[in-house]
This record gives sequence, C-alpha cells and structure tokens, in this order.
Amino acid sequence: MPSGLEFPGNAVAVLEERTSTTMKETVKRFKTKLFGLKRLRRFIRWGESATFARELADFLNNLKTSVEDPRVGVELVSSFYEADHGVLGNCDDSSGHVGDLFRYDAKDLFVSYASRCDDKEWLADLVLRLIRKDDYGVRDSLLNCAAEYLPESAMRRMVEHLWVSAEKESDEYGKRHFFLLVEALARQLKDAPLFEKARITAWGGPSTAACIDIAQVYLESGDAKTALSWLERIPAEETFKAYEKNRLLLEVYGKLGYREKQTEIAWRIFRCSRSEITLATLLEIIGEGEREQVIAGEAQAILREELLSYPDTYFLISVGRMVEAADYLLARAEQLNGDFYDSLLPLADAMEKDDRMLVASVIYRALLDSILRRAQSKHYSHGVRYLKKLDRMSGSVSDWLGIISHANYLAGLRQAHGRKFAFWGRYEK
Repeated sequence: MPSGLEFPGNAVAVLEERTSTTMKETVKRFKTKLFGLKRLRRFIRWGESATFARELADFLNNLKTSVEDPRVGVELVSSFYEADHGVLGNCDDSSGHVGDLFRYDAKDLFVSYASRCDDKEWLADLVLRLIRKDDYGVRDSLLNCAAEYLPESAMRRMVEHLWVSAEKESDEYGKRHFFLLVEALARQLKDAPLFEKARITAWGGPSTAACIDIAQVYLESGDAKTALSWLERIPAEETFKAYEKNRLLLEVYGKLGYREKQTEIAWRIFRCSRSEITLATLLEIIGEGEREQVIAGEAQAILREELLSYPDTYFLISVGRMVEAADYLLARAEQLNGDFYDSLLPLADAMEKDDRMLVASVIYRALLDSILRRAQSKHYSHGVRYLKKLDRMSGSVSDWLGIISHANYLAGLRQAHGRKFAFWGRYEK
C-alpha cells in the first residue's frame, strides 16, 4: 500500500513551531502518507477496498491520539479531504467503505478539532474553500454538521459567500451545487424562508419533492402552519412520495392539534402499508385499547382482497393471526411466485414452525418450481433441500384440501424435469 500526504510548505513551518516533538513526528508521517494518497497510482480493486478503508481509518486514528492542537488537527484533516481525488479516483468503492470513511470517521475527527478551535472565521473560510469543489460527494459532510462547530454569525457569512458564488456561476450544475450548500446551512439555522428561497431559485416552480422538503424545514423551524400550506400545494391524486407526505402531514396535524385529520392520515398510512410499525403509529392516536378490534377488522379486509400481498401476509403473522395467514396463502396459492424467494422463504419458515405443513409445502413447491424452471445448476442445492423438506413434511399432511398430493407432485416433477440429471443426481444421493 503506497504511503503519503503533501502539506503546503508555509503551513508546515507554522504548524511545526506550535507542536511538540511527538506532534512534529505525527505531522511529518501524516504529510508523507498524504503525499502518497494524492499521487496514488495503483488501482484499489473492489476486493481490496475494505482493507484499504481500515488502513485509512488507522491512519486517522493515529492522528486523533497524537495531535491535540485543534487548529493543527483541523488543517491536517482538511488535507485528508483534499486527497479525495487520489483516493476515490483510484478505487472501486462500490461497497462504500472508503467513501464512508470520509463521510463519518474523517468528519467526526474534523468536528472534534473544529469545535475546540477558537478562530471561527478562519475555520468558516477553510470549510468554504474545501466545499467549493466536491467531485466525489464527501466534502459536503463537513457542511452538513456546521452547527456543531460554528456560531450562527459564521454560518450566515458562509451563506452570503455561497449565494454570491451561485449567482456568479454560469454552469447550471455548479449553480445548483452552491444553492444545495445554502440549503444545508439554512436547515441547521432553522431558517425555513432561506431554505425555500434557495430551493425555488435553484429549481424554479416547486415540485412535489420540493414542497415536502420545504414543509419539513418549516416544521423543524417551529412553523407547522406554513408547513401545512406547502403540503396542501401537492395535488391530492399525486402518488409520488405519498408516504413521505402522509408521514409529514401526521406530524403537522399533531402539532396543530387537528386530531380528526391526524386520525384520518394515520389510518391512510396504516392501510397503505400494514405493519407493526404503522399499527403502532395508529394506536398512538386512537388508543392502545383499539388494538384487537383494528387487527380483527384488517384481517377480514385482507382476506377479502383477491390479489396476494406479501406485506399483508407478514402483517397477519406478526400480529399472531396465523389461521388467517394460512387461509390467505392457501386461497392464493397459484399467485405464489418462487422467483421472489426473499419474500417466500420467511413465510415458509413461519408456517413450518407453526406446524402448518400444508401451507409450508405449497410455498416450498413454488420455490422449487422456480429453480427447476430457470434450470440454473448453481441453485440446485437449494432445490434439493426444498424437495427433501417436502418429502418429510408430506407425512404430516393428512388432508391436502384439494391440492395435489406430494406423491403426485413428485411424479409431475420427474415427468417435467426428468432430464435435469444434475438435480436428480444430487437429490438421490
């Protein structure tokens, strides 16, 4: 692994005058490491990225334990961010390990130093310089937590600089980059009008997403009434970001004391996505005493639906309605799609554990049918496991309730897929 980090000559002289011998050694090692990172030539493959990230984390941790002077620390961590091109530009970071190191580890270290730094104007200028260019989307993490280390006055001055930069920028992408940074500061300042102005100036007429974002900031700023006015601009029939809109309306109505509307929205959220979480949200409003009545009513509503819904099945299981869940699945057995194994496996496991072998068998058949239909031998081991499960469970099923018996199902498999010798060879071992 190459080593290095470069540091401006004048800055090094100033830093070294202020540091102890130990700190001088750390600064020197840090400079050397950064020098190598900025000039990294060997490409870090995906399989190496986690190890590379750990080495960088150790590098930052050594700085944390060796350098106490906040200004020195701020400048060194800033130089680490300036090495992002060499690091991320020569790394397959599909897993996000290295990028997260900048977004979290380096950011936290920067904040720890910056919060103890006395010269806030100097600090604000340094951050402004860093975030003006953010090709890899990691430097903005320093601005998103500016309130943790900068006073309001410094943040307001940053807003002015960024706004002027946006107005001078001819490139549309660059202009919106500056306005996005203004939004980040406005949100921390709880200045909703500023956030609104930046969003509208950058994008023009407000979209559904903009209305929701602006409403969110007004709510965070303590102005629920204005937040509601922005949410009401979204057409009632709009489905884009409907969940986010409804969750925000729930909170806004609560702040405004609109109990009836809040209850209506809680029901809407619950019925759009039945789960223990949305049920808990509903019960917080209508009362925990309504729990059994709500569950019973929704179980019957689910059973009346013709189309199979995996989330609704999970809901029935999560609230202990195993009888209804089993009936629901059996009545819609033909709709089970084994290609969605991530959805089906938990259902099969739940039915098996509850000793509902007929329903479990129907689900495992769907999974097995999918594997054999796709004829991918790498998945045959799973198929063999499912078929052997079906063999075992068949002895526990006394009434197949009109569903083809296991013996006949197995015969049908052999007839339809008899030439898949790799599968049958594994099964018959």
